[in-house]
Amino acid sequence: METFYSNGKLLLTSEYVVLDGCKALAVPTKFGQNLSIQKINEDELIWESYTHQDELWLQVIFDLPKLRIISATFNSSKDGGGDLLAEKLQEILLTAKLQSQFNGKNFLIKKQGFYVKSKLDFPRIWGLGTSSTLINNIAQWAGINAFKLQFSSFGGSGYDIACAQNNTPIIYQLLEKKPIVEIINFNPHFKNQLYFVHLNKKQNSREGIASYRNFKGQISTLKDEVSNLTNHIIKCNSLTDFEKLIKEHERLISKVIDQKPVQEQLFSDYFGQTKSLGAWGGDFILATGNNNTPKYFKQKGFETVISYEEIIL
Repeated sequence: METFYSNGKLLLTSEYVVLDGCKALAVPTKFGQNLSIQKINEDELIWESYTHQDELWLQVIFDLPKLRIISATFNSSKDGGGDLLAEKLQEILLTAKLQSQFNGKNFLIKKQGFYVKSKLDFPRIWGLGTSSTLINNIAQWAGINAFKLQFSSFGGSGYDIACAQNNTPIIYQLLEKKPIVEIINFNPHFKNQLYFVHLNKKQNSREGIASYRNFKGQISTLKDEVSNLTNHIIKCNSLTDFEKLIKEHERLISKVIDQKPVQEQLFSDYFGQTKSLGAWGGDFILATGNNNTPKYFKQKGFETVISYEEIIL
């Protein structure tokens, strides 16, 4: 049996602008996705995806070597419109198969069958990289470049793939369509005053990206400003300065996507500072605070409040 694992991700700075080569601070999480592959006698690929609670939510059976879908079953209460999931998985596997052939590999070109189990160790609604961890695991199995598979399958900047592959914070840039990854020592002494709060919904990043693409200002100027903030955030030794930096970051992105910062929308009476992470309006936000932080957000109806050390590798 072969097994692979990929880390989840959180993008701390440069949401949206990372798509255009802005310097971004990203961190891998202690939560991720496992993939196990076992050979079977049938000339089929039996794929099963499980939740963090070990509930089967997707099963697809493909014939081999053509990867035609024989059957697909999914839990409609957990798939979020999963009738297209089987076709998307088929597309990813076919792309991986084609890319592996360019590299002289033999991925899924024989009638040798497999039973494949994919299992998350975080709730899918958290948005920690259900797709990117899957892509990176399949790429490892196929022996191909995970960034190329990601760009072919989902697009995006690729920072999530970089997090899947690294166990430390990173600086990520997409320069001339090539991913540049720099491992850094980001370990703020005030990390015990940092929390991650889930907003109870999974955000569709495509909608936010569409708003960003409508920005009529100077992207080059914005990139310089946000990259500069990223540099300062990495080196920041003061919580007060850190709060000023993330507040300024929120102001800049707010102007670009024409949305109010999350603090103005939901938490105007909060005693700390908050910052959206990734696509605005869903998934996790970052909050500075203290021991009263979990109580504040839970009273507002946001039950998932996780400390920095509980979630970040």
